[in-house]
Amino acid sequence: MLTNPYSACTSILIGKDASVDGSVMIGRNEDSRPAWPKHFVVHPDAVTPDATFESKDNGFKMPLPTNAAKYTATPEWTDKFGLFEEDGINRYGVAMSATESTYANNRVLAADPLVKDGIGEEAMITVTLPYIKTAREGVQRLGNIVAHYGTSESNGILFADKNEAWYLETGSGHYWVAQRIPDDQYAVIANQMAIQEIDFDDPDHFMWHPQIQQFVTDNALNPNRTGFNFREIFGTNNQMDAYYNLPRVWYGQKMFNPSTNQVTNDHQMPFTRRAEKLLAVEDAQRFLSSHFQETPYDPIGTGDEADKKRFRPVSLATTQESHVLQLRQYNQPELSGIHWLAMGVAAQSVYVPFYAGIQTTPADYQRGEQTYSTDSAYWAFKQAGVMVDGHYAEFGDDLKTVQKELTQQFGAAVIKTDRLAQHLSGIELTTLLDQQSNQLAQTALDRYRDLTAKLITKATAFSPLSYHQDLNL
Repeated sequence: MLTNPYSACTSILIGKDASVDGSVMIGRNEDSRPAWPKHFVVHPDAVTPDATFESKDNGFKMPLPTNAAKYTATPEWTDKFGLFEEDGINRYGVAMSATESTYANNRVLAADPLVKDGIGEEAMITVTLPYIKTAREGVQRLGNIVAHYGTSESNGILFADKNEAWYLETGSGHYWVAQRIPDDQYAVIANQMAIQEIDFDDPDHFMWHPQIQQFVTDNALNPNRTGFNFREIFGTNNQMDAYYNLPRVWYGQKMFNPSTNQVTNDHQMPFTRRAEKLLAVEDAQRFLSSHFQETPYDPIGTGDEADKKRFRPVSLATTQESHVLQLRQYNQPELSGIHWLAMGVAAQSVYVPFYAGIQTTPADYQRGEQTYSTDSAYWAFKQAGVMVDGHYAEFGDDLKTVQKELTQQFGAAVIKTDRLAQHLSGIELTTLLDQQSNQLAQTALDRYRDLTAKLITKATAFSPLSYHQDLNL
């Protein structure tokens, strides 16, 4: 059985007034192991009387509503350890990403331990996303599940619709809070409880377990004389935070607020900030694919060896997939939502746009097991990255060229598709979105397979068995 490999994700949330086009965006890198494929699927609408969910991971079990709405998802290549559907957009234009693993302190866990057979990461998308019509409904449904059944982990969960972005954190076995990201701000999170002061007089921007204040008071958990700082009460502040977590937050805030000087591992960095400029979907993707570029801490940069290994980067070899779920200001949920998906390591992959209205995904995106195969989208992107890893100086520019060209092509295709789709509905709209999304996905696969062929051909010249005769002999 896997031993909690789901502990290294990085997340971003962007409010609608913080983006250049009025989009609400949530995104995350799903990190686990260097070779652990993901699939990309669409679950259709379903009517299942007496439906029940039971986890293959820890035995968590609960009844489900009869009607389930269509949604996109990225499940594991095997369900042996659970589904881990991780991210998606449903029929109603609600996006969800689960989870950002976090850590509760011993003081809190002594008062309310984690529940061995409570809900965990692997189940959260499956039992929540098909049954909600707004982001706020998603927070309430999952919060109720955690409060009733308990949770086996402490996590952060992202929700969005075209109006709001929410971040929910579980702080112990049953207690949770959630904060709406201010419309003109963004947040970046990295494996540490992030939500700070809770305003219990502002239910429009905060939600919480109804007994959380009493729980904290009864167990004398608040270290501060005033206020209710969730991070300080439930979270940690240790060496792992200083070297593994906080530097990623520092780098994200450095990207979007470059004139603000902060220490790399400052525990007091704010949860949300107002960026100096409006943010585009490419900015969210740029953060999730970053590795401390233009700092001494870039693992493939020019710093000294100690600095290059000092902090854990955002994008790294164990990323299974990276996604940005974008909700634009269109009336049709099918058109409003775009599930941008980068299979494998984001820094070496490319974000492919899949409209929320799609009914299916290409066959190669539904294939791939732990051992490499040629017919899997995950392995197509991963293989190119492996080739670049071995000869970054020689192959890095080839990769960047393909990424740049595809990103521009996808951006142009989205503009064109949007114009065509605004005047369509029903089967005509669905057909267009399916065709365009699947065509772009195939284009990405073709380009990356061509890139891999080119790199393999070039790599033949690097064999240590090469021999060059000295003509002076």
